[in-house]
Amino acid sequence: MNTTRRSFIKLAATGTGLVEIGGFSDAVGMTQQPELLAGPQPTRPMQILILGGTGFIGPHQVRYAVSRGHKVTVFNRGRRQADLPDSVEHLLGDRNNDLQSLKGREWDAVIDNPTTLPRWVRDSASLLKDAAKQYVFISTISVYADVSHPGMDETSPLLPYKGVDAMAEKDVTPELYGPLKALSEREAEKWFPGKSTVIRPGLIVGPGDTSDRFTYWPSRIDRGGEVIAPGTPSDPVQFIDARDLSEWAIRVVEQGTLGIYNATGPRSALSMAEMLYGIRAITSGSSDIRFTWVDAKFLDEQKVGAWMDMPVWVGDSPENAGFSRVSIERAVSKGLRFRPLANTARDTLEWFKTLPAGRRGKMLAGLPEEREKAVLAAWHIKTGRA
Repeated sequence: MNTTRRSFIKLAATGTGLVEIGGFSDAVGMTQQPELLAGPQPTRPMQILILGGTGFIGPHQVRYAVSRGHKVTVFNRGRRQADLPDSVEHLLGDRNNDLQSLKGREWDAVIDNPTTLPRWVRDSASLLKDAAKQYVFISTISVYADVSHPGMDETSPLLPYKGVDAMAEKDVTPELYGPLKALSEREAEKWFPGKSTVIRPGLIVGPGDTSDRFTYWPSRIDRGGEVIAPGTPSDPVQFIDARDLSEWAIRVVEQGTLGIYNATGPRSALSMAEMLYGIRAITSGSSDIRFTWVDAKFLDEQKVGAWMDMPVWVGDSPENAGFSRVSIERAVSKGLRFRPLANTARDTLEWFKTLPAGRRGKMLAGLPEEREKAVLAAWHIKTGRA
């Protein structure tokens, strides 16, 4: 698909880190206890401050930390509701202008989830530099300047930012998202020299994700019938279950792991065909499920875009050849592990089915049913199978 570098940055931004800020309030049905991956038990209870804590990944972090005996404090504006354990301490404030409740306190580690504005990192990290031993900043693989090379690692060049400091969330355009995240990383490292950890996730998926990227596929496949499969069966895909990312962030704190890490998955290379057929294996809907592979050029002609119309998939053009082939060896060596695709797909579908019918009928990613039928009809005419 003919996706330009600029438009792809936009797609990547809206599909990775911005999800971290997404609300949890309409995540009906998330009161059930999440499945947790076992891990080496911590040597001692820790005091952990989570900036945010009520978005998409925050509640997973909180529950996992509490299950391992840690004392968790969350700091946010109190505008979102999340089902957190009773033992969690809540501090109210605003990273725009009110950090008062953070003053005079100490923690073993700080996890900064929702930040895109560099000044948010600067203000909180400068205040907490003597109050915490470690600062974990959740960034994004959208910081990389060139995604054309498979296997790019943490040393790859980052997008530059040359503008004035963004002062509000409304200033964060999709084109600025990656550069601002890169600048935020530098702020974390500046205020916590030798004590910072930067985690760069890819597309974050799983139960509770209100963006519908990835969720579209379990839902669509479960509905059955003829399904558009974009590109070629061998096109690569990468994503990470929010629980795997969140739980690893806690283990990073427990182990005092420092440095920069790409955090996407799965452990081994995954193709679009393997993802779709893997999801199909867990669905309990119609047995009449047929994948029709539609090439990228035709989808482009039909104005069916990668990433949003066809979630997870970015195609395999030379310009984007590395985006779904990011090296995660460094994070894996430090204990990043992954649930099976079947678990992520099953849990996501079960969660999605708990949402109100009106919400399920208005997915934020993927093709509406009638639009998909129209594209398939055009494809069959083109290929002589109408």
